[in-house]
Amino acid sequence: MPSPDLRKNGERLKTLDINDTCQYLDYWGTGNGDMSTTREVVREKARVARDLIKSHPLTPELSAELFAQKGSGTFRFSAALIEWSQSELEGLQQIWVQAYKNAWHVPWSSANSLYTFPTAEGGHECPLLSGVFTQAWLQHVDQCMRHEDVVKKNASAVSTHIDRVALQLIY
Repeated sequence: MPSPDLRKNGERLKTLDINDTCQYLDYWGTGNGDMSTTREVVREKARVARDLIKSHPLTPELSAELFAQKGSGTFRFSAALIEWSQSELEGLQQIWVQAYKNAWHVPWSSANSLYTFPTAEGGHECPLLSGVFTQAWLQHVDQCMRHEDVVKKNASAVSTHIDRVALQLIY
């Protein structure tokens, strides 16, 4: 099917095929809902931030903070709205741990536990994706519940369902 002839002020507007990737509200996807490009952008930004701090002159604490702002911020932004597979999350977590190892100037082959344990336990507390995802999801649900509308009604129904499932898993 040919694309429609859409015009604004006499100029023809560019139209995209449903499978073409485009950016909208800082998310990358296609008209049919394929968000794989957003996931790749998140991974690439994490890789770039990881490599940026590899030989950075900052202290390890500041290097880790720099990575947290540049590398993990893009995941935090999209975490609640983009579907990730377990293997994709594990790959991204690996990049994050490598970044923390870069910050502390140690080889990537060293044990991960020192970088993922909380500081109270002697670790360097690299954020875990599950924690970031949970925080982003709860913030998203909180925003959905702020207005009396259909979104709040649906979010409330989903929350009730999740509560029932969680209780079944516990007991």
